[in-house]
Amino acid sequence: MSVVKLIEIVLPQDAVYLAGSCIKGQVVLTLNSTLVDPIVKVELVGRGYVEWNEETGASRDYSRDIICNNKADYVHKTKTFSVTDNWLSAGSHTFDFHFNLPPRLPSTFTSKIGHVFYFLQASCMGREHILAKKRTYLLVQGTSNFHRENALQIQMEKDTFVPGERVVFTTEINNQTGKYIKTVIFALYTHVQYVGFTPKAEQRLRMDSSELLRQEANTQITPFNTTKIVSTLNLPLVLSVSSDMREGEIMSTQYELVSTIHLPWSLTSVKAKIPIIITRNPLDSDSHQLQEGSVLSMSEDCQN
Repeated sequence: MSVVKLIEIVLPQDAVYLAGSCIKGQVVLTLNSTLVDPIVKVELVGRGYVEWNEETGASRDYSRDIICNNKADYVHKTKTFSVTDNWLSAGSHTFDFHFNLPPRLPSTFTSKIGHVFYFLQASCMGREHILAKKRTYLLVQGTSNFHRENALQIQMEKDTFVPGERVVFTTEINNQTGKYIKTVIFALYTHVQYVGFTPKAEQRLRMDSSELLRQEANTQITPFNTTKIVSTLNLPLVLSVSSDMREGEIMSTQYELVSTIHLPWSLTSVKAKIPIIITRNPLDSDSHQLQEGSVLSMSEDCQN
């Protein structure tokens, strides 16, 4: 029977952590018997990775696929707990910890090409052997000071939003056909540009677009009539912030709101596209949670 019965990481339930905030929690170690000279620690790790296949030589008689990839390390901190007299008795033992997240971090993110992830890992070692370990993944909301000058604003009061906010917009439809328009589709798209390198260290760029949110409005817009539709999309609590590609970054993100009308009795569709900005200000003394209903663990006196 193993000396360690269970090792757990205790955190606020469904917590979303803002870059620059403090992560507070506990490691709970339960032993079946006495453990001598234990090493109990917890690590905070944040990493990013992108990878895709790219065809080369397509214009020649032969072609081959090469792998383009890139990676980034955002944070790696370790807390080793002090153990009185270098032994632990059978039963449960609780260790408190806290970590300060760096002020500038990308948000938790996943796609078929890239990932940005953060996790806490607790472990217990005895005489150079790992007896038990536990990994818990975190939701981290990144921050930015990204601004776009003269951004297009069409029937929107603003074009800049924070994660968890409602995007309210108005679509004006001028039906110049002789048929009823019955459906209007609204969607928010994410456009992510990735930076990778070939085995020969040649830089490659890859653009990937995906539908983040979608809403359909059932309408009865009469022929030769103009109608306005007010719509609302609720942003997720954790989103990559809008960004331009910077030196050393593995990806950048842009967002676009698209309204689509499929013309009746036709294969033609009409689209209106509006770029929007997702931003999140860095942590300040007046900010204590991301959005009403979400959890953000932070403390001004949290120090490493």
